Amino acid sequence: MIQGLLDSINNIGMTVSSNAGGTGEAVAAAAGNSGLDWWMWPLILFATTFVMGIAAVLAGVGGGVLFVPIVGSFFPFHLDFVRGAGLIVALSGALAAGPGLLKANLANLRLALPVALIASTFSIVGAFLGLALPVPILKICLGVTITFIAILFIFSKNSEYPTVGERDSLTKKLEISGSYWEPSYNKKIDWTVWRTPQGFLLFIIIGLVAGMFGLGAGWANVPVLNLLMGAPLKVAVGSSKFLLSITDTSAAWIYLNKGAVLPIIAVPSVLGIMLGSLVGVKLLAIAKPKAVRYLVIAILLFAGIRSLLEGLGWG
Repeated sequence: MIQGLLDSINNIGMTVSSNAGGTGEAVAAAAGNSGLDWWMWPLILFATTFVMGIAAVLAGVGGGVLFVPIVGSFFPFHLDFVRGAGLIVALSGALAAGPGLLKANLANLRLALPVALIASTFSIVGAFLGLALPVPILKICLGVTITFIAILFIFSKNSEYPTVGERDSLTKKLEISGSYWEPSYNKKIDWTVWRTPQGFLLFIIIGLVAGMFGLGAGWANVPVLNLLMGAPLKVAVGSSKFLLSITDTSAAWIYLNKGAVLPIIAVPSVLGIMLGSLVGVKLLAIAKPKAVRYLVIAILLFAGIRSLLEGLGWG
């Protein structure tokens, strides 16, 4: 009996050793000839994404939009693994926030579901396109997109309660409207949207970009829902989070199916971002978010230009 137990322990040890070797090989393959032991990369990723999570909360941006440009530019992993992990990072935050936002009526199903259907369909197309393109072309496109996002952050000014004109026929047919309780005014806010066809068209592009580059698309969802379609800012942010949980799931499935999601990269990144976000929320009261936002914009500009130069062969 004792001999059987010892044999079992020995088998478990061999299995663990074998798995660790497989993990090491996977990370080594992802990192290329970096010169560091494989187990250091999860630790460095965790530390980096922890800081990223703090900065994302203070700067008012999603962690997913920071993950791909920063990890893609400064880590030696292949871009496919970075984009796959980026979708998982964006997805985890959206799934955590979704139920609470729906309960508070800040995520509206009549608003989110039609755009989620459009964006998730085209995110699948984008994911296939991104995995098929050569890396240099992908880096050029990513560099241009990240630089555009950084410029968008500089000039975009969301409106808390946008003025909404006459509703179009599509808005009426889908009955897109709702209400939520606003504690700061101690009253119920009724809202609706307009320019729905134009908004739906833009979500085709948003879905494509999200799938191609593994970016959480909150940076684009909120301006379209808020500034173009006229949803109140809280509803736009809440519906955008709920929308991400559907859009990113569709694209992430393609990356998973193609073997482009490595748990040893995705798990420490998700843990780092989520723990960093918790610390960021606590620091929000004492920090100067505007200064952090400028720092994040500068990092995005640097990462975008670097990716562009690498794609052109000048980096």
